[in-house]
Amino acid sequence: MILRPELEDYKIIGYYLGKVTIGIGLCMLIPLGIAKLYAEAAPMVDYLLSISFTMLAGCVLMMLCHTKCDLETRHAMAVSALSWLVAMFVSAVPLFLSGHFTSYLDACFESMSGYATTGLSLARDLDHMARSHNFWRHLIMFIGGQGIVVIALTFLFKGTAGAFRMYAGEARDEKILPNVVQTARFIWIVSIVYLVIGSAALCASAMMGGMKPSDALFDSVCIFMAGFDTGGFTPHSQSLLFYHNFIFELIVIVVMFMGSINFALHYAVWTGNRKEMFRNIEIVALFITMSASLSIIAWGLIDNNIYSGLMPFFGKAFFQLVSAHTGTGYSTIYPRQFVNEWRALSMVGLTLAMAIGGSVCSTTGAIKLLRIGVIYKALRQDIKKMLLPDTAVLMQKVHHIKDAMLEDRHVRSAALILLSYLVLYFIGTVVGMLCGFSLSDASFESVSAAANVGLSCGITSPVMPSILKITYIVQMWAGRLEFMAIFVLIGMIFSTVKGRR
Repeated sequence: MILRPELEDYKIIGYYLGKVTIGIGLCMLIPLGIAKLYAEAAPMVDYLLSISFTMLAGCVLMMLCHTKCDLETRHAMAVSALSWLVAMFVSAVPLFLSGHFTSYLDACFESMSGYATTGLSLARDLDHMARSHNFWRHLIMFIGGQGIVVIALTFLFKGTAGAFRMYAGEARDEKILPNVVQTARFIWIVSIVYLVIGSAALCASAMMGGMKPSDALFDSVCIFMAGFDTGGFTPHSQSLLFYHNFIFELIVIVVMFMGSINFALHYAVWTGNRKEMFRNIEIVALFITMSASLSIIAWGLIDNNIYSGLMPFFGKAFFQLVSAHTGTGYSTIYPRQFVNEWRALSMVGLTLAMAIGGSVCSTTGAIKLLRIGVIYKALRQDIKKMLLPDTAVLMQKVHHIKDAMLEDRHVRSAALILLSYLVLYFIGTVVGMLCGFSLSDASFESVSAAANVGLSCGITSPVMPSILKITYIVQMWAGRLEFMAIFVLIGMIFSTVKGRR
């Protein structure tokens, strides 16, 4: 028998959702400050209205749903899933008021793409967007990469059991430090330190390339936030093609790699355990899957006589591969070049890289390297069992920060998420084909959205059908949260309708 949730359950969800909403409103003070700095009068009004609305909504939720009860797992999962939808809707308000989106749906698409660190964009005329609005696009990507719940845990929550359940609901199940709030704060310390160092390196490179210091600084901060959080937004419509700077692109490659690495691995390196970089199952899996994807891409490009020299191949093919595999979505070629020049085989290699993604507990999306490694280890173990006598006892270890025995629950969890992603990729592909796009184009764009990558072959645009925009929004949301929180939310909705007291 399914039990219907009680009023107190809804109050718990509403109360903590109100806290998260207030956190988003506080974050809007930053672009408001940028608007004041650059004397952008209209955007200042946009953010004052948006902040007022968001803070009011959060306070009303907290007052109406006030409770002293801690979060249980089902509440935490529901709050995590709903937080991303609420964040999308309220963060889209100033974007829509900017006048650079044809509809509020397009602004919501942009907002979800930012929070999910996808990078697909429906903005018009990015090159003339107010700096405060452009900065807000990149800031929500920075927030989304670390996690909306991580923001709330850092500033608005105490270290309770419910806090950890919310943290896990955002597809992060590794506590780097004993306390989950300390873990959230460490993630922000790492991100801010890298932000300062990475932005300085990008700024120096941009100025050497001829950009004015003020423009170079603004662009570098935006590019780093989106690159480290494997998002892919840029301040300009041409993505990284705008800069025509090889050194700049090399630094971006490093930034993308850093963002795709597990924060627990960052902690290991920070505390002196540098050997972990060469032993970790995710790093090993990254090297193998990147090599396999690169081989497929190179085969297709060589077959079509594209990028015959080493430097063009590195600057175009390898860059796109790193961007895809890390889930970033930066591009140094135009979208239709994937279709017209790369052709089917190279696009298959790139799609494979996008589908796999980077590390767990990082800023990237997709299936994740740890799950690929676990499934490979499990397959290897089963083959060995068949070759050994029935009386033999075989134990398989997995090294991820520390040695752990491979158990059935690890394999089951990895297989479930893998299957869920494949279903999500398939649904987006079918919807794209029903909207009139080819199989290769529809699958490429679907995987890019669901794996939170952001590379586009030209489908994503303000004129694409609304049903496809909504499909990609759902894919970005589900792919970023890795399903479990959404499954619990759907279960609670079902029990509300069908459950009994």
